[in-house]
Amino acid sequence: MNDVLPHKHAHTQKVRDWRKSASDHVAYSLLVYTALQIFGTVHAMKSATDGSVSILPYLALIVLVAGIIPACRWFEKRWVALSDEESTDPALAGDFRRDMTLLWGLAIGLPFLLTGIFKFIAAAS
Repeated sequence: MNDVLPHKHAHTQKVRDWRKSASDHVAYSLLVYTALQIFGTVHAMKSATDGSVSILPYLALIVLVAGIIPACRWFEKRWVALSDEESTDPALAGDFRRDMTLLWGLAIGLPFLLTGIFKFIAAAS
């Protein structure tokens, strides 16, 4: 007697919805960007301040965080506009990977670049 029952879902494959994946990537990249930007800017302000407190870095931080949202939405826009059929098309995997690599490159790289510029400006002052 065979004790092993066949698995009903042995031939089912998980289908990736590009729309949901793009939205998830955008949400997480915004969190990462914001955290890196805050910690980078706060660290730069602590190392660059001479004891005086300026509101300018905080305003710049707000502008930088608010400014990245439209850029991230631009990455998401292409993917959320897909039809139901297109949203699971495996042929779009390469395009999706390219867009998400660019998105994450900006989310991780931009805070370091902006912090470096901020430090340079603070040192030149």
